Amino acid sequence: MGIKRRHWALAAAPLALALLAATGCESTPGAPAAEPTVAPSTSVARSVARVCAKPAAGPAKAPAGAVTVDPAVVGDLATKTKSSPPNTTFWLRPGKHRLDPDRYSQVIPKKGNRYLGAPGAVLDGRKTNRYAFGGTARDVTIRHLTVQRFVAPPDEGVVNHDSADGWVIEHATIQHNSGAGLMAGARQRVRASCLRDNGQYGMNAYKATGRISGLVVEGNEIVGNNTDDWERRRKGCGCTGGIKFWAVNGADVRGNWVHDNHGTGLWADTNNNDFRIEDNVLEANDGAALIYETSYNAVIRKNTVRRNNWVEGRRYADRGDSFPFATIYLSESGGEPRIRARTDKIEIYRNVLENNWSGITLWENADRFCNSPANTSSGECTLLVKNTDRCARPAIATAPLYADCRWKTQRVDIHDNRFVLDKSVVECTVMCDRMAVLANYGTYPDWSPYQGERVAEAITRKQHNRWHDNVYLGPWKFVARDPSRVLDFGQWQGTPYQQDAGSTFRARDGG
Repeated sequence: MGIKRRHWALAAAPLALALLAATGCESTPGAPAAEPTVAPSTSVARSVARVCAKPAAGPAKAPAGAVTVDPAVVGDLATKTKSSPPNTTFWLRPGKHRLDPDRYSQVIPKKGNRYLGAPGAVLDGRKTNRYAFGGTARDVTIRHLTVQRFVAPPDEGVVNHDSADGWVIEHATIQHNSGAGLMAGARQRVRASCLRDNGQYGMNAYKATGRISGLVVEGNEIVGNNTDDWERRRKGCGCTGGIKFWAVNGADVRGNWVHDNHGTGLWADTNNNDFRIEDNVLEANDGAALIYETSYNAVIRKNTVRRNNWVEGRRYADRGDSFPFATIYLSESGGEPRIRARTDKIEIYRNVLENNWSGITLWENADRFCNSPANTSSGECTLLVKNTDRCARPAIATAPLYADCRWKTQRVDIHDNRFVLDKSVVECTVMCDRMAVLANYGTYPDWSPYQGERVAEAITRKQHNRWHDNVYLGPWKFVARDPSRVLDFGQWQGTPYQQDAGSTFRARDGG
């Protein structure tokens, strides 16, 4: 793939942060007494996917007409797949199944094949084979099978290596692999599976040719991924996450337990569109729970988000970095009515955020746009401009390219959420308590039409980004326009920002 991302697109020049002392207990004058209705986190936690500890058992006997695969015969699965017609069902006996020892030995399914694991069936790559299942056949199903110890290279995956369409992965355990445990194709369904302790990603939703559409990720446990710590090995690569999504057009991510990943939990990066992220529990990830970057149109609702970003947030704070690193981070992403989706904005509502390192940050890098050397999505342009070369002077300085050549954080609606912060739980004193909407001062390249404070003014006051009807418990602060402008709740609500109408604020820790 070779696509690299900088984890946080920061301003070119450092900006000082003036922290305000925490205020006392207060509420909004004239605010309604009743708090917004927000589902408590425990209701979500009870139904969260906990499938790694107790995976559902597969069929103890071979289904009628199925081809039986013998673990005692090395390479039996690949051999029988090759000799059988499309739409064959394979039943893998209990035991450890192995492929031939050549590192490129793998199973190449045919269209409509089904692979069912008996209780205790494991396909083991023995740290020798690169891939488990590859090829371009559509509508392949893998159920009740453990796939482990394959050694895919970085950015490549072990299961569905070639991102074929229509695959169904259910009740599977994909663990202890290098690279990504799983790739994704169009119309893929990943349900009730354990994506655990893989070297880079649990799943890499990337397709080399064309975009992925109709992706469903439901009821999975996604835990402990990025064991190889790729952000340190490739500094600033932006190439990790429990799941990474690239150019996915239509995804439903619901009912998953995304936790304890060594980096970001869920990361949508570059021209994704039409996401629904709902009813998940996102917790104890080292980095942000969710990053939505250079992407469009999403609904993020009814999620429980707790204890995220403690490792990465603290690391940057210890360095004195004033940027408001958040647990939900929207970078150059917003609603765009001209791009077809189930919504024409980014709506974040009815979520519970508890004791994370900061809250929600809306960010635009003034220097990042199509054809700019500062665009870390190298070679990519927005979904509104087909030809990147059009984004050059003098045309870029006038309509429509002035607006269409940059990804914009716009039309973001944040409401009816509950934000709880107890600094004694997070074990922090500063920089873990912020909501933010901001941009850097545009400086680069010298022909950029976005220099100066234009983008900071737009994201803060002109692009319809709005907080309202939320509940804040704890000593929250607010950052507007640039990192040096740290506000208390009254300033955040007042002129010129006028945010959080109808919201309530109680400054005592943890409510």
